[in-house]
Amino acid sequence: MIWIKRILVMIVTVFFAMTLTFILIRIMPGDPVETLAMDMVRTQGMNFEEAYKQAKAALNYDPETPILEQYMSFVRGLATLNFGNSMIYKKPVMHIIGGSLPWTIFLLSISTFLAFMLGIIIGMYVAWKRKTIIDPIMSVYASIMSSIPNYIVALLLILIFAVGLKVLPSRGAYDSTVEPGFNWKFFANVFKHSILPVGAFFLTTVGNWALAMKGNAISVLGEDYVNAARARGLGQRRIIFSYVGRNALLPLVTNLAITFGMMFGGSPLIENIFAYPGIGYFLNQSIGRRDFMLMQGMFLTITVAVVISNFLADILNSVLDPRLRS
Repeated sequence: MIWIKRILVMIVTVFFAMTLTFILIRIMPGDPVETLAMDMVRTQGMNFEEAYKQAKAALNYDPETPILEQYMSFVRGLATLNFGNSMIYKKPVMHIIGGSLPWTIFLLSISTFLAFMLGIIIGMYVAWKRKTIIDPIMSVYASIMSSIPNYIVALLLILIFAVGLKVLPSRGAYDSTVEPGFNWKFFANVFKHSILPVGAFFLTTVGNWALAMKGNAISVLGEDYVNAARARGLGQRRIIFSYVGRNALLPLVTNLAITFGMMFGGSPLIENIFAYPGIGYFLNQSIGRRDFMLMQGMFLTITVAVVISNFLADILNSVLDPRLRS
């Protein structure tokens, strides 16, 4: 019963978030018709009235339609997962989401997993072997990298490895000369293009995971059950993994799931810098061109990702901590 309630809460949360998004998008300065009309005036020398008429016909969108009527159409589309056609790309928004979502998941899952795993390993080691050189190095590194935006790190990586050393590509998910398919050449090319964007996410988050794990592990090391395990003569490896690691890791599970969801919202800057065809890249394109339909679809994807991440965090907490299953 409790899971049914949580699922209903998820659905209601997504609906209200998308309603708020719908309102905010339409009260933003400018609209897609005006944006395209102004572009036609600049590039083609047309007068604004004629350009506005042509833009309205080209986009098949009338900004003068009552907002309530637009909202009802939006709700019907939300119920049927039909968000209309993108005004920029002239194809269904769901097709764009379906094509871009795997790329974003690919980037975020690899970078989050690597940063989390390495962070907890370093954090546990520093907590267990205190007063080593790794402790101050890690603290300084985490303090510096957490204060630098990940898009700045992305630009530095491009300057070093793409512009300077010319060993890694800086744009796209794969070379245009490579035929997509289930073959090693394509996979290797995709991996090569992902190194820099994954590195930008990884370098700015691994230190924070290490510090968080270190703090949790140190607090667990002072618990009575850890001292009792030592008094019973249990091996160091068993104490670290079965007693310290598992209990110190529990508070980080929620952060892991939430971080993965929130990174969807932070992906536009990184994906736009690398021209990586993920959710963030197309969200950035839709905002710049005031593509309402595409914006709604991308914001929905990000919202659902955050909500599902919180839901998965509850499930993982229940698995790791039996006290939360009731």
